[in-house]
Amino acid sequence: MESVGLSHQASFQSRNVPKPKSIDWAQLVLKYYAPATNYVGFHFEKYDHFINTPVIRSQIRNLQVRDEGHYTVYLPAIDDKFLIPILHQLPHVNWQVFSKHALSSYTSKNVQVNLIDNEQYNDSLASCTGLLTGGGFEGPAEALFLGKKLLVVPMKFQYEQQCNAFALKKFGVPVIWGSNKNWLPVLKEWIAGGSALHFNYPDETAGMIDRLVKQFAR
Repeated sequence: MESVGLSHQASFQSRNVPKPKSIDWAQLVLKYYAPATNYVGFHFEKYDHFINTPVIRSQIRNLQVRDEGHYTVYLPAIDDKFLIPILHQLPHVNWQVFSKHALSSYTSKNVQVNLIDNEQYNDSLASCTGLLTGGGFEGPAEALFLGKKLLVVPMKFQYEQQCNAFALKKFGVPVIWGSNKNWLPVLKEWIAGGSALHFNYPDETAGMIDRLVKQFAR
């Protein structure tokens, strides 16, 4: 029986997808994650015939993009107690942090800490100069679509995030790797000279689903 796997992870079935040179058990797990007879993958670029560009949600496509001068931060794997003292060392920058760790919203010097709220985050992203985020897929893809500066911090032992960061680095997106204990120089360079990339990710979802139905619905 035929099956179709649709996901970002499905793109890793292709040898063309950028990956770190090191090979470990995590790469093998990702390769055989949710096995299917056919794959439809999503990635930052069409690296192979079965890979599509990211699906950008309508809320992001409909945003009014502008630059109000702040930087948006979404790093759920990193505790505020580590992050905020670093951001304090860049006092001329206004930071809007969306935190899974805070119990309530608050302001600390130049850092505004917000609870997770989708609508508020979308507005912050639409109006920011740049996004500091993890090595996931959707967040960086949305920043690229909106033409925002991007800096990613992949989780140290999360192979998928390491691969995403590796792919983004090839585009010129700066990365803070897990081995980097001193974030400040990277942040300063990014704020002072980092440039935004703007990727045109057309809305191809309806056409893709239509093709899949015609191909596999029997």
